Amino acid sequence: MEFRQLSHFVAVAEDGSFTKAARRLNYVQSALSVSVQALERELSVRLFDRTTHRVTLTGAGESLLPAARRALAAAEEIRDIAAALRGVLRGTLRVGIMQSLAFADVPGLLGTFHRQHPDVEIEVRPAAGGSAALVEELRHGGLDIAFIALHDLPAGLTAIPLGSEELALTTAPETALPGRRPVTLGQLADARFVDFPTGWAVRTTVDRAFAAAGLERNVTIEVADVATCLQLLRAGLGVALLPPSLIPAGDPHLQQRAVAPALTWHVVMARPAGHAANAAATAFAQLVAQDRP
Repeated sequence: MEFRQLSHFVAVAEDGSFTKAARRLNYVQSALSVSVQALERELSVRLFDRTTHRVTLTGAGESLLPAARRALAAAEEIRDIAAALRGVLRGTLRVGIMQSLAFADVPGLLGTFHRQHPDVEIEVRPAAGGSAALVEELRHGGLDIAFIALHDLPAGLTAIPLGSEELALTTAPETALPGRRPVTLGQLADARFVDFPTGWAVRTTVDRAFAAAGLERNVTIEVADVATCLQLLRAGLGVALLPPSLIPAGDPHLQQRAVAPALTWHVVMARPAGHAANAAATAFAQLVAQDRP
């Protein structure tokens, strides 16, 4: 068994596709498939169920994945320690990001980190499933750090708070409610909402607030993309409760209005707790902490 085969197995498991994994690893897809098949033969188990359109882990694959990740992490730690003894920071930094990068200049921080530590390979992974998907990746070892919005900090994670915002009613001017006072959730019970899918922190915050108030709401359009959400709002197709940081400054086609009681959206940099973090992740976390105002 080779570490290369384990890394190929983990990559396919994380991406759910030989094509995507080969692209990420800069590897020939046919060679990647041969490598995984060789690992399956050596272990005498089938790791994936393969169909024309999907690749999913078998029960054996799900059982072996955590051990494969631990083995790769241990090998990476050995390399990191050897590099540190030479005065060099190396390894891989896997960072998950939301579509909104409020309260932290993540691209700028990654650029600074790259200049300081050019031997560290940086992988940036957005998550279509929102913050909930990034949390699961952190828990399962697929990410070292994630910039996420949270309602509550899940068990097993530690976080550096980056900032918070109060959500505001966001509409096109022609669909705005009359008046200027903060709008109540009761006033929005009959509104047509444009919102993000379940798992996005904004959606979770709003859903919980309506449930706590004993109210239902009508989500008529669901999109997993901030830019598309704003375009639909500009077209007058509904309302949304959004953080002000998502709205481009000076946008004449959208307006925001306060909500009472306030709904707060918290953004953090999260890491797994209780694990020996790799040196690259520790150094980047320190850089983010230093950048806080």
